[in-house]
Amino acid sequence: MSGSAITWIVLLWLSAYFIITFWVFLDRFSILNRRISSEAASLKALYTGHAKTVAQNSLIYTYLSRVSSPNKAILEAASSDAIRVSTKGLTWLSIIASTSPFIGLFGTVIGILETFSTLSGKSSASLSVIAPAISEALIATAAGIAVAIFAYTFHLILKRKAYELSSLLSSQSEVILSQTDEEK
Repeated sequence: MSGSAITWIVLLWLSAYFIITFWVFLDRFSILNRRISSEAASLKALYTGHAKTVAQNSLIYTYLSRVSSPNKAILEAASSDAIRVSTKGLTWLSIIASTSPFIGLFGTVIGILETFSTLSGKSSASLSVIAPAISEALIATAAGIAVAIFAYTFHLILKRKAYELSSLLSSQSEVILSQTDEEK
């Protein structure tokens, strides 16, 4: 590929986006899976009566250990903080998913403009001369769309995992509060 400097810059930019997309996804996916697993075990222990409070590895535990009596405000704060920390990077996936097609399109437009500029000095241009240059320029759009597909898909997967975590934290909070109400 003998594209212009702009096309190369666009492809490098999209390559960086691609790497960031996979890094954020793999990092957050493993963190969310571990947290979901530990919160599910903690909730199961609460439901089955094997525990009176959340497990020590629960994200809520540090908040509950600081108060004498659990209340709705502290449990909501714990849940909110846990979700905020667990979903770092989702904004980047959203930004990458929405901007990468435009970055790719920019590279394509520049490539096509340069092709026409080069051909303007020639007396005749056939399809065999134009087609390779245009197809080379379209690589940037294809790369932008490919990056966007991964970023958007990963964003939705992580968003669903964050919802699962939020649901588990909420359920634990409700069980803790109901136990506190029973004791009164």
